[in-house]
Amino acid sequence: MKSWTSRPVPALPGNMPEISLFDTAARREVVLGNENHASMYVCGITPYDATHMGHASSYVAFDLLNRAWRDAGHEVAYVQNVTDVDDPLLERATATGVDWKDLAAGQIELFQTDMEALNVLPPDHYVGAVESIALIVPEVERLVSLGLAYRVPGSNGEPDGDVYYDVEAAGKQSVAPDAWSLGCISGLPESEMLELFAERGGDPGRGGKRQALDPLLWRVEREGEPSWPGGSLGAGRPGWHIECTVIARKYLPSPFTVQGGGSDLIFPHHEMGAGHAYSLAGVPLAKHYAHAGMVGLDGEKMSKSKGNLVLVSKLRAAGEDPAAIRLGILAHHYRSDWSWTDEGFDAAKATLAKWRQALGHAPEGSAVPLIAEMRAALAADLDAPAAVAAVSHWAEQANAYGGPASLSDGALVTDAVDALLGVVL
Repeated sequence: MKSWTSRPVPALPGNMPEISLFDTAARREVVLGNENHASMYVCGITPYDATHMGHASSYVAFDLLNRAWRDAGHEVAYVQNVTDVDDPLLERATATGVDWKDLAAGQIELFQTDMEALNVLPPDHYVGAVESIALIVPEVERLVSLGLAYRVPGSNGEPDGDVYYDVEAAGKQSVAPDAWSLGCISGLPESEMLELFAERGGDPGRGGKRQALDPLLWRVEREGEPSWPGGSLGAGRPGWHIECTVIARKYLPSPFTVQGGGSDLIFPHHEMGAGHAYSLAGVPLAKHYAHAGMVGLDGEKMSKSKGNLVLVSKLRAAGEDPAAIRLGILAHHYRSDWSWTDEGFDAAKATLAKWRQALGHAPEGSAVPLIAEMRAALAADLDAPAAVAAVSHWAEQANAYGGPASLSDGALVTDAVDALLGVVL
């Protein structure tokens, strides 16, 4: 699947210091290291609705990491999937009378347009679930052959043959220090796991499963649903978690550097995906796990199911500057839960105007110290609010100075804000 395009990233003098990032699995900040090659997988959308501010916030967060790595001189391998067949997509297509493939294609195109407008660097590989089915099938077959997956008999109108991952068997497969076990990423008690599993696409009450938390690997064909050849599994379609595992292992090293996504993906998605990878390869899927907070609207979590969405495309259609939208996101630390408000967006627009005004008064010699402040902020767990505050302080001083600009400093600040924060001045 084709990715979107992006603006060239300006090169800056100097280098980013060592980058630290909060690792969800380690429960602390870790230093990512200075290896020349960095790699990242960020879970993509299920394309049944437009990009809302929660999506945008997550992708902007990991765009900061991508930019920080590149500023540090690393080569970055970045992969993102798109779950272009799944129950929510099929349900929305049925409800609206639109062919599911057309619905997915339209929403993928809109998402990519939003990402390009927000100056989010594109992944090197943007990979759909549908195009990956031929890769997924043999991996599920292998889990069955290893005794780590099993078929469930039909009941209550369900057909025979759905394939599930055996979390208990998988957790016992190795006693190595880096082995996978349930809870190793989330750290959650089983009672909370069960609650979240039911909320986030799991089926703890499905009859015939060995454990309530066993996730689906392969859903056999149902009448009226799309399906694909599944070899010994029979016709059907893949489960959610195995999709990301297979795509990541195909296009990235094992283990890759950072698995990213929203905090709602910690469990079950990232935990189960890590289990699948360990069962298949005997090594962790990722070295580190990082998660962005949830975004609400006026204090309530923003979600498609609730319908309380602030859509990037609607803001853009209303004539809002994408740079101001991005700056409205960067006002909040990526790990925090926060709410989108009109007041916060107005503040972002005012900040952007002050930054642009200040370029006409950039004091000579002011750009290099500012870049050092911005880098220090981003190297400390992607502290975008601190980097934004540094630029705002620079802008206040420049506007107070009010004199003629140093053209070289103004140009360098413009490049730095673009390269490090992704905000186009």
